[in-house]
Amino acid sequence: MAPNKFTWPLINDNITESDKEALINFIKTPNVRFTNGPRVREFEAKWSEWLGTKHTTFVNSGASANYIMMSIVKDLRGVGEVIVPPIGWVSDIAPAVNLGMTPVFVDVEKNNFSITYENIVAAVTPYTKAIILVHAMGFNAMSEELLSFARSRGILLIEDCCESHGATYAGQKVGTFGDMSNFSFYFGHHITTIEGGAVCTDNPEIHEYARLYRSHGMTREASPAFQERYKKNYPRLNPLFTFAVPGYNLRSMEMNAVLGLEQMHRLDSNIQHRVENMECWVSHLDSNRFYTDYALEGNSNFALPLILQEADRELLCRVAGVLEEVGVEYRLGTAGGGNQAHQPYLVEGQYEYQISGRLDTADYIHDYGLYIGNHTDLTEAQIIDLCERLNNV
Repeated sequence: MAPNKFTWPLINDNITESDKEALINFIKTPNVRFTNGPRVREFEAKWSEWLGTKHTTFVNSGASANYIMMSIVKDLRGVGEVIVPPIGWVSDIAPAVNLGMTPVFVDVEKNNFSITYENIVAAVTPYTKAIILVHAMGFNAMSEELLSFARSRGILLIEDCCESHGATYAGQKVGTFGDMSNFSFYFGHHITTIEGGAVCTDNPEIHEYARLYRSHGMTREASPAFQERYKKNYPRLNPLFTFAVPGYNLRSMEMNAVLGLEQMHRLDSNIQHRVENMECWVSHLDSNRFYTDYALEGNSNFALPLILQEADRELLCRVAGVLEEVGVEYRLGTAGGGNQAHQPYLVEGQYEYQISGRLDTADYIHDYGLYIGNHTDLTEAQIIDLCERLNNV
């Protein structure tokens, strides 16, 4: 079925007429600056206030934020191992291998798609530099025992919140617990700047590094005190063109920030709508045929998961057939295509990686799971009708 024929697409057009009007007004403003400028700084401040962190660095994608965070890990801790999830997105793994780190895969829990404390502890070695905790599909993955363990071992804890804007643990938003976190504002997420992402932290040193890596490594992007140190140590260099780290160009545009600022007015209501959709979905699916025991507390559901209770390829094909028949777009596995440890960029041997223990749950989700879109256009009647159709496959 062609993408424009879906009656229930993966994502809805979350850009409203008021969003477009804000963009038009900005573009028409005389002598306006279009790249990284005052609107970007305003959006960073608004996002920090909403999230509850001291610092936000707005970049051109959530994947770019992954690269910045892994670069900071390498700078602060050196080359070594990074514990990663098999269920997530390629950008959780690609920065590690491209920067010479060794990703170590550990298995996930089915109820939140995230790596477990026990599996993390079992995989830690003296070479472990960081843990990438992905709050997958809008589920919270944080725990007090994991926080305490990471702090006691001096391991950097990274929260990937690209699918979990507004999810909470113990009443506090995810993305505020670890040493740093990232968010994606890609089209179709809880909030969109079309393309865009952010690195968030309370740590002033990490914030300095994030700003450096966003813009070529130039010291003029950092604080006056940071700049002064490099002026003193490198007097032969032009302070405007002093590069403290081997950075990238991951800056965003003012227009992306304008759109983000406009969308923030309805972010909380969009999140609540997604949560209600998920509760309706789980309560109407047949728990004898489909897994429904998800960790719903604090979720900000990104998509509606559908996992078979038993390994049955024929049933999975029939389920997919029903979705196609009624025009519901879906993805097999999860948003990242299932178990990342099966991807050719790893298994063909070009990069070093490890698997700690077995990835049985990740493989089960990969083989017998899929997801469909969750967005603000959905109605309760739509969700209930589809559940009834699936229950009768």
